[in-house]
Amino acid sequence: MPSSNQADSPASEPAVIVEDVRKSFGDVHALQGISFTAAKANVLGILGPNGAGKTTTVKILSTLLRPDSGNAVVAGHDVRKDPSSVRRSIMMTGQYAALDENLSGRENLELFGRLMGLRKTVARRRADDLLEQFDLVSAGRRAVRNYSGGMRRRVDIACGLVVRPEVVFLDEPTTGLDPRSRQGVWDLVQILKSQGITVLLTTQYLEEADVLSDRIIVIDKGTVIAEGTADELKERTGGSYCEVVPLDPTQMRKVADALGDLVPAAVLAELEGVDRLSIPAPEGAATLAEALRRLDSAGVDLADIGLRRPSLDDVFLSITGHSGSHA
Repeated sequence: MPSSNQADSPASEPAVIVEDVRKSFGDVHALQGISFTAAKANVLGILGPNGAGKTTTVKILSTLLRPDSGNAVVAGHDVRKDPSSVRRSIMMTGQYAALDENLSGRENLELFGRLMGLRKTVARRRADDLLEQFDLVSAGRRAVRNYSGGMRRRVDIACGLVVRPEVVFLDEPTTGLDPRSRQGVWDLVQILKSQGITVLLTTQYLEEADVLSDRIIVIDKGTVIAEGTADELKERTGGSYCEVVPLDPTQMRKVADALGDLVPAAVLAELEGVDRLSIPAPEGAATLAEALRRLDSAGVDLADIGLRRPSLDDVFLSITGHSGSHA
C-alpha cells in the first residue's frame, strides 16, 4: 500500500496514487517498487540524489515512460490504461523552457491555446489573462529571445496553464535561475496551489522543498526511503539542538564540564579543535535556559548561544548518506 500524503480530509481522493511501480532499463533498476500519494491542491516535494529515480517517476506519471509493473493513477486516470486522459489533465515543465524564441510571449500563449483546441478569440483572451496574472503584460509583445531566464520560465509555466490542469509536474524548474527569478517561480507555485492545482516538484534545492512543499518524499535507489512534512523529517535527525560558542575557543573543555550531563559522550569525544559545541535540546527553550544557567555559574563568556533546528540538508545527508547539494 502507498504511504499517505493526503490532506486533512480523509474522504478526499488523492490527485496522484502510485503503488509499487517498477521500471528497469536493461540491468539498471531505476524504480524498485515506489509507492506514494499526493493530495489535491498540495505541493509534494520529491527529493533524491542523482540517479535516485526522480525523473523516471515523473516521466511515468506524465506518460512519457511506461512502467514495467505496478499501478499509477493521475487525476483519476490510469497512466497505462488511459494515457490520453492523463495528458489532458496535466502540465509538465522541465529545466529548460520549451518556447518559440522568435514569437512574443503573447504569441506563444496564443499558439499553445490553439494547439489545445481553443477558438482564436478564446485563446487570445486566455493569453491576456495569463500575461496579467504572471506579471508579463509589459513584456508580452517582445520576442521571447529577449527575455531573461526568469521571464522565460514564467511564460513556459503560463503556457501549460492555458487549459487548466489538475496536476502540474515541475522538474527542477529553477535550475540555472538567479535568486530573484527563483523567487518568482516560487510565487507561481503558491498561485497554482491556491487555484486548487496539485504540484509535484522535483528539485536540487533543499531550501526550495522546505519552503514550498506541504509534504516531501525522499527517493534513493528507486524507492521511497522517507516521507513527511519538512518538520517531521527534521525531527528524524534528533530535533532541536542547542549550539554554544564560547568567546574563547580554548575553553571548550570548561564549557563541556559546566554543561555536565547535557553533553552526549559522542560530543565529548570530539572536543579537540572545535570552536562550538552542540547538545541535544529535547526540551527546547528549557534546555537552552538550563545551559545558560550552568555556563553563567561557571563564569564562561559566550560569543553566541541559541536553539537551532536541523536543516533539510542535514536530514537529507542523514537519511541517504549523500549531500543534498547535488541531489
